[in-house]
Amino acid sequence: MKKFILAANTGLLALTIIFSPLLFAEATNTMAAVAEKTSQPESKQSNTPTKKAVISTEKQSPSSSPEAVNQTTQVTLATNDTPSQTNNTETGQPLLTEEQASPENPPSHQAKNIDLKEVIDAPAAVLFPSSPDDISDDLVEDNSNSAEMANGPKVVLSAEAKATTPNYVRHLLDVDIPPGTTTRVNWSPSRSFAGIAVDTPVLVVNGAMDGPTLCLTAAVHGDELNGIEMVRRILYNLDPNQLHGMVVGVPIVNLLGFSRNSRYLPDRRDLNRYFPGNPTGSVAARLAHTFFNDVVKHCNALVDLHTGSFYRTNITQLRANLNVPAVAEFAELFGDIPVLNTVGNHNSLRAAAVRAGIPTVTLEAGEPMRMQTEVVEEGVIAIKTLLEKNGMYPSFSLWAKPSPAFYRSAWLRANASGILFSSVALGENVKKGDILGQVINPISNEKTPIISRYQGRVLGMALDQFVLPGFAAYHIGIRERDAKKLIETPTTIINGQLDTEEPNDHDSDSLDNINKPEKNGVITNIDEGFDD
Repeated sequence: MKKFILAANTGLLALTIIFSPLLFAEATNTMAAVAEKTSQPESKQSNTPTKKAVISTEKQSPSSSPEAVNQTTQVTLATNDTPSQTNNTETGQPLLTEEQASPENPPSHQAKNIDLKEVIDAPAAVLFPSSPDDISDDLVEDNSNSAEMANGPKVVLSAEAKATTPNYVRHLLDVDIPPGTTTRVNWSPSRSFAGIAVDTPVLVVNGAMDGPTLCLTAAVHGDELNGIEMVRRILYNLDPNQLHGMVVGVPIVNLLGFSRNSRYLPDRRDLNRYFPGNPTGSVAARLAHTFFNDVVKHCNALVDLHTGSFYRTNITQLRANLNVPAVAEFAELFGDIPVLNTVGNHNSLRAAAVRAGIPTVTLEAGEPMRMQTEVVEEGVIAIKTLLEKNGMYPSFSLWAKPSPAFYRSAWLRANASGILFSSVALGENVKKGDILGQVINPISNEKTPIISRYQGRVLGMALDQFVLPGFAAYHIGIRERDAKKLIETPTTIINGQLDTEEPNDHDSDSLDNINKPEKNGVITNIDEGFDD
């Protein structure tokens, strides 16, 4: 039996060896036939062009409502052999090629087909140098001064001289903006710390008629909200067909700070202390450099919008360097608004822009970390008055346009620690000897009053809070009928006391400056103030 089983197995093995080549050949023939059948539809399809997805971006034509002007992205299928004439799915209008484009109908820009795994050619090589040898100091040496502005070319502040001249295509942030256009473009200064691109929206209205370019900037400090809404209300309600010139609005300059509800950049630097910036300096210096060159240098005039800082609030007011004639002329164009004659921090956006020949003022309004609709409306009225008085957005109002009120100012400080309780309101007129508030020690119940040494108006004040000795509590403005006297009168603060000429304090603003040593017992204007 065992022999029989062994013989059977041996026979099966022999048959397998004999017929294996035949089975392998048959399998090969079967696979070839299947492959031939499968390839026949493909060969038929090869006669027709394959479709390729192309992303086309179309800007809608300007409409009567600026708010209706947006950018829409449409994904269409275009064949390789025939130019595609596809329609916008929202409007039904065809997407235009470069040859079909006109000022009224801008071309549809097509995005490039890219490999997402590839490292993009971003400006990071300039903004973030890898070699320590490439890194320089934060601030670029700026030897210019505000007085040079008076000797330079004539500054264009008014649109009246070109009231009947048609406007032209203007170029901003690598985008051509035709006359009569309301649009939104992006300023992309760098990458955030996570490596994600930071795109800052920029609102633009290019009028139908020629005129100057006015820029509005807000949220250079990320926790200051009132200016953001001012820019939105102004830009969204401008009719480009009635506008003379161009208005550029940047609602949120410091997007990194805004996203964190912080005054500062993520590295605790104050962006408004690094203008005009440095392309190889710190993050703040690089952001300041790109913004200054990409946006600010395209402006004929600039209004930088701010609020009070560190739990302080301001009445709606202007800060302007009236020593510069063009800035003084610019400040005159606003309505009935207090104006403080201040040079400002040397590396603030305002001071750097003035040195670059751009008349610039700071508009202070309200307090940080809050949206105050009444304060926003005051700022909007001031900017609208500016647009009317310089002829950029004419109105048919028969009412006389009010003029600003000029002030010098000084801070009154707490002399004890405790909780501040104010007795006056923002904007209230006070007399010398009035009690503005008192500091109460919650442990001993000791009360220390803060008494006004001047007759004037409360232009700014601290909110009720815990304070330490030396804390700046009330900003008093002393009215000056003749603005020229503000320029001619020297202003210093000696040992914490105003001199006999009642010097002004101003908006240089950062608490970072307070610890700087006094020079010969004199605290300069730059060492005082808390706002812009």
